[in-house]
Amino acid sequence: MPARAGAAPAVAMSLPEMGGRRASYRERIGEALRAAVITGELAPGKVYSVPALAEQFGVSATPVREAMLDLVKEELVEPVPNKGFRVKVVSESQLDEYTKLRELIEIPTTVALATTADPADIEALRPLAQAIVDAAAEEDLIAYVEADMRFHLEMLALSGNATLVETVRNLRQRSRLYGLTALMELGELEESAGEHMEILHGLLTRDPEYVQQVMELHLSHVRGSWAQPS
Repeated sequence: MPARAGAAPAVAMSLPEMGGRRASYRERIGEALRAAVITGELAPGKVYSVPALAEQFGVSATPVREAMLDLVKEELVEPVPNKGFRVKVVSESQLDEYTKLRELIEIPTTVALATTADPADIEALRPLAQAIVDAAAEEDLIAYVEADMRFHLEMLALSGNATLVETVRNLRQRSRLYGLTALMELGELEESAGEHMEILHGLLTRDPEYVQQVMELHLSHVRGSWAQPS
C-alpha cells in the first residue's frame, strides 16, 4: 500500500559529516536524503512531505525543502503540488545502462591508479574505507552509501579528471541499491565493504591485475545483488 504523503521514512535520519568540514544543514540533509533514495529507504513512487522529513532530522522545514529541490535538479525526486516530493522510479533497463557505464569508466580509471597515483594519496583513503566497513558492521545503510560514494569519488579524483569524477557522481546518484537490506540480512554487506580495503591493497602494491579483479567483483554487486527491487 502506498505511503501517505506525510509518512516518515522507514529509518531514523541523522545528519552526516561532510568530509571533516563544516557544512550547511541543506548540504548535510541533502546527503542523507540522497543516500536514502539510493538505498530505497525513501521508497520509489512514494510521496514524502517536507514537515515529516524535517521532524525526522529535528530541523526546520526550510533546509529540508531546499535539499529536496536540489534532488529535483538531480532527477531523483519530483515535486507533488501541496503534498511534497515523490521519489522517481528507475527502470531495470536504466539501472543496467548506468551500471555498464560505471564499469566502462571506473574500472580502467582505478586500474590505472595502480601505476600513477602517489602512495600517500592512496593511503589517505583508508579512513573512508574503514568508515564503509564500520557502517556495514553497524548495519547503517545510509552511512554505508555516503562513505562508499566519498571513497570512490575521491579515489577517482586522483586521476586528475574532474569531468570523469562528476560523470561517475551523476551515475551513482541515479543508481538504486534496493537490495542492500537483503545483503545485510545475508551477512554479505560486510564482505562487500571489505573489498574497499582490497582495492587499496592492490593500489599500494602496484598490482593492476589484482585491482581489476577486485573492481570487477565489486561492481558486479551493483546489478547482481544491490539493485534488485525488494
